[in-house]
Amino acid sequence: MKRQKICIIGGNLTGLVTAIALSKLNCQIDLITGNVNHNNQSNRTVAISENNFDYLDKLNITKSLAKEMWPCSTMKLYTENKTEKFSKIFELKKDHKNKKVFYMTENLKIIKLMTDKIRKIKSISIKNEKISEICNSGLLKSIKINNNKFKYNLIIVCAGNNSSLVKNLFRDQIIENSYKEISITTILNHGLLKNNTVRQIFLDNGTLALLPISNAKTSIVWSIKENMKEKNNSFLKKKIKFYAKNYLNNIKFTTNIEYKDLKFFIRKKCFQDRILLFGDALHVVHPFVGQGFNMTLRDLASLEKILNKKINLGLDIGSSDILSEFSDEIKPRNFAFSIGVDFLKRYFSLKKLRNNALKILNRSNFAKDIFFNIADKGFKF
Repeated sequence: MKRQKICIIGGNLTGLVTAIALSKLNCQIDLITGNVNHNNQSNRTVAISENNFDYLDKLNITKSLAKEMWPCSTMKLYTENKTEKFSKIFELKKDHKNKKVFYMTENLKIIKLMTDKIRKIKSISIKNEKISEICNSGLLKSIKINNNKFKYNLIIVCAGNNSSLVKNLFRDQIIENSYKEISITTILNHGLLKNNTVRQIFLDNGTLALLPISNAKTSIVWSIKENMKEKNNSFLKKKIKFYAKNYLNNIKFTTNIEYKDLKFFIRKKCFQDRILLFGDALHVVHPFVGQGFNMTLRDLASLEKILNKKINLGLDIGSSDILSEFSDEIKPRNFAFSIGVDFLKRYFSLKKLRNNALKILNRSNFAKDIFFNIADKGFKF
């Protein structure tokens, strides 16, 4: 039987890892990057759960990433008190049996390593061009690049929820809400220390996370009200340094501050006529729980498993029955997980209730294990 063809649209992190995962199948893959130009100054980082780290290991990705994936074995949550000091209200340790709370890495580094890996995979062809059209081509679907058409059994769009391509294909099929917040991200260099503790501080003006990426570097993600964007960078850096000096010394800013609007977003439908949406095109959650990319990796593990089974049976992987099976598997858990994150975000905005709840949770190892397992593996249905 002739090998089936998959088109993956998007040269971002989601598109790259999707191409690598599906290269394990007996398919030919075209990765359309659309002249993507990753900003060499970007300071964004990504958290990967223990379970998803194991999944990447099965894809032979973590071997090349070993030096860039920073293990974090402890999580501590704090609340701001009246004297601008911080009180610890929750602690989670996973340093036994080599378990980790999660792994941290810089986006640009993991993107570069994945791109280098893809160039060595014979079943993947990279097209650094932009798609002008997706159209029908008999029983299959075609993409148009310049004046050339390419046919596929399945097209997977990993271009993000703001892509005009996604908006044109899947209109008004979303549940969306703005938090009226922005995230501020930057990276700090600091004095050497045993840097394996994730710290999240619930401030009166937002949530500040200190995420280790080496013994001398820590990523900062600060969620604040959108009107704070009016403050200049020197003011924001001064505040970040003021908060971080409780845990770090000799602090220096090595990157600029980046801004991103924060919202809750989940799509009602993930496919239509051989076109499947993936990653941020499907769901976006608040970053305070570090679950955005982890949700995508869980979806990817399900997709790889289903497509592998159908290919072995000689079935057309772009058929509506197969895409419906994938949708039915991921939709309930993603909806429940997204709504759960949204609920926690709103609940944690209530300082007294949040602090009391976390203090109670902190007293129960059984409850901590449940909390960790959900964050690690998501919901299972």
